[in-house]
Amino acid sequence: MKEENITKVFALGGLGEVGKNMYCVQNKDEIIIVDSGVMFPEDDLLGIDYVIPDYTYLKLNENKIKALLITHGHEDHIGSIPFLLQSVNIPKIYAPAQAKALIDKKLEEKNIKYKNLIVYHENTKIKTKYFNIEFFRTTHSIPDSHGIAIHTPNGTIVMTGDFKIDLTPIGPMSNIHKMARIGETGVRLLMSDSTNATIPGTSLSESVVDENLREIFSNEKENRIILATFASNIYRLKHIIEICRQNKRKVALFGRSMDTSIDIAIKCGYIKDRKIIITPEEANRLKPSQVCLLCTGSQGEPLAALSRIANGSHKQIKLTPNDIVIFSSSPIPGNAASVAKTINKLYLKGVKVYTNGTTEIHSSGHGCQNELKLMIRLFKPEYFAPYHGEYRMLKTHCDLATTCDIPKENTFILENGDVINLTKDRVYKEGHVPADDIYVDGSRIGDVGNMVIKDRKLMSSNGILVIIANIDLANRKLLAKPMITTRGYILVNENEMLIKQIEKNAGIIIEKKLKTKNVNYADIKSELINGLMPFLADKTGRVPIILPIIMNINEKEETKN
Repeated sequence: MKEENITKVFALGGLGEVGKNMYCVQNKDEIIIVDSGVMFPEDDLLGIDYVIPDYTYLKLNENKIKALLITHGHEDHIGSIPFLLQSVNIPKIYAPAQAKALIDKKLEEKNIKYKNLIVYHENTKIKTKYFNIEFFRTTHSIPDSHGIAIHTPNGTIVMTGDFKIDLTPIGPMSNIHKMARIGETGVRLLMSDSTNATIPGTSLSESVVDENLREIFSNEKENRIILATFASNIYRLKHIIEICRQNKRKVALFGRSMDTSIDIAIKCGYIKDRKIIITPEEANRLKPSQVCLLCTGSQGEPLAALSRIANGSHKQIKLTPNDIVIFSSSPIPGNAASVAKTINKLYLKGVKVYTNGTTEIHSSGHGCQNELKLMIRLFKPEYFAPYHGEYRMLKTHCDLATTCDIPKENTFILENGDVINLTKDRVYKEGHVPADDIYVDGSRIGDVGNMVIKDRKLMSSNGILVIIANIDLANRKLLAKPMITTRGYILVNENEMLIKQIEKNAGIIIEKKLKTKNVNYADIKSELINGLMPFLADKTGRVPIILPIIMNINEKEETKN
């Protein structure tokens, strides 16, 4: 079968993980990209700031790329755009209004100039040689969220984006009528959000959260309220500000991302009352009953505003026993311990704390099992490939699809890089494109690999041992006993005998190696590492990173290697 008759679908991120979403559809010489997100590193990725997709395939096929389409403005869908634009030429980016504002801010911070960022609306249609693209509105925890239908020569591919089916939302409801119409015309492949695929039932409506927050504000009229939530949840921020207005409270913002989100929400028209926003200094001059502090830190991030308030290290806000702290959020995977730590510190300060565990004051932006099944029923796809989720989520979502009359053989559990091929006659998995994790460490992209991470882990657990030796290479002499220093391995002052033994053994190894023919720096270093490792393991039970520094000193020059 000729390759030009095939439509290919693959992910560069978002499969087997929550985050780093990036999906591609290719037909002949055209590629459409959907989303370009980041994933925040787990604790074992020491020193890494972000994990981004591998752009190797896109770079090799740069001339085929027609557009990047953005479903919504969350970091796991737009966060890697600055890195993408520095690596690959993207002719056009289509994004909804809220996402565009967030992307503009990112590009401005990175000093990247890009002119072809185009706002799309639900009724926007995009046409290329092989693709006809349309959008449908979804409900999520950020405004302007959309799913995408890509009509290809081999059938329609639908990507839902992140969604929930909330029948009483705060903001526009998902356009289930348009979804059903697309489903009636025939969907070949549905790719659907799997984040909450393991959770039975239906997600909590945002209107319930709104009612419960109103009740807390009503019950705590005399106290200062400190509220932490996701800065990206613009609709919730909008209604929190509205609740504050109705309760005659002013709002002070704490945290950079909160400032950015409120600023964008005001520019986009979601928040209209600018006068209700006051400075921290003004908030400190008001009575407790007249103010609400809206801050970041709902996930227990050490440097976020709420964590510093809980620690007592915030320069502007000091807790009092009468304060009320509200966590309008739930811990995302991996953050439960840090959130619990922050809550414990708040209790120690004597404040009253409301969490989602005691009161329904947070709702996920992702649909649970009943909503996922409804999405499958609306689109009635011939084939199904869950996306955006860990393996257990993808597997559970496939199982849900089979209960909705999708044959098991028509479902795919994919990994990043796996290729689904669509032809007129069949849909099958075959082929693979590069889709490794790329680490971002400060300004360095991709320079930090698995070996560097391994060394960092070793240093963090076993420490480092530095051996400094002065030699006369021309005369094959060790000029003085080696100097030993350590960090994170042993205390020098408390282990003088061991340090002397290391010095002695290192000196013997160097002198012996200097007597061999054609000796060089690399040979000496290698011999030191290999010779000292068994000794250190025997004496301490641990082997640190051994870093030899050999300096050649003679009458004419001093060379450091």
